[in-house]
Amino acid sequence: MKALIIGGAGFVGGYLIDHINNDYGWSVSATKLENEVIQNENVSVFNLDILDKSAVVNLLKEIRPDYIFHLAAQSSVALSWKNPSLTVDVNIKGSINVLDAVRELNHKPRILLIGSGEEYGHILAEETPIKENNAIRPGNIYAVTKACQNMIGKIYSDAYQMDIVMVRAFNHIGPKQAPIFVVSDFCKQVAEIEKGLREPVIKVGNLSAKRDFTDVRDVVRAYTILIQKGKSGETYNVGSGESTTIEKILEIILSHSIEKIRVEVDKERLRPVDVPVIESDISKLRECTGWNRHIPLEKTIFDTLNYWRNIN
Repeated sequence: MKALIIGGAGFVGGYLIDHINNDYGWSVSATKLENEVIQNENVSVFNLDILDKSAVVNLLKEIRPDYIFHLAAQSSVALSWKNPSLTVDVNIKGSINVLDAVRELNHKPRILLIGSGEEYGHILAEETPIKENNAIRPGNIYAVTKACQNMIGKIYSDAYQMDIVMVRAFNHIGPKQAPIFVVSDFCKQVAEIEKGLREPVIKVGNLSAKRDFTDVRDVVRAYTILIQKGKSGETYNVGSGESTTIEKILEIILSHSIEKIRVEVDKERLRPVDVPVIESDISKLRECTGWNRHIPLEKTIFDTLNYWRNIN
């Protein structure tokens, strides 16, 4: 089997490459932007800008993959508020370029389109945990683009008989994640305080929001199972099935710190609109694949903190 990971230089891409190599033995190719780096000897690496459709077409004709994991995205909610046009270009136009390029091939690979639990947006109390057939009410620019990608994927699957499986992935976390995301950000701040690089004060945003956190190593297991067993045209939640407040996450991190740290709210970290609770119902995923989370939240947090402690 040949797998192509579009957007392989990102946080999830590295773990997905390792998982496929270690547990499946497929031939793996991955794309990156010209200024990015993929440090893995067991993958064929290609530079690709998904906004250049002809480049996407040429690459797919060269590789002829059986499976395509479409990970390339502008995935930061915070950045989507600051640069909505970039988010729209990459997440919508880029995805259409990939789907159109596949449509032009004389063979039809399976495609996994990665969306987000943010698509559900303003979830009502009686709708929690959220199911895939629930109404979507996106509450930020990033969520809107991912909801649009999902709808486009469904249309391409139905209208062009393309083999597309869609995912709504909830918050995934772990070592190596960029500090623009909350868990990695908190862990990095604590590690720097322990090293004496900053004063013993941690800057935070909204701590009352509840989110569904899953270890990235569990998430890539779900992706590889879904690309094989998922039903074409269907959407699957990928998450832990539990929600945790950001405040609880912070408490766990601070409990592992060797320093006494004060917590301060930074207004710059508060979003214009924030959804109170996002929690997944993963029964559809479990019924289709038998997948379950293996790594507890506390271990993921501890591993992430130690990752930042080991950064020089």
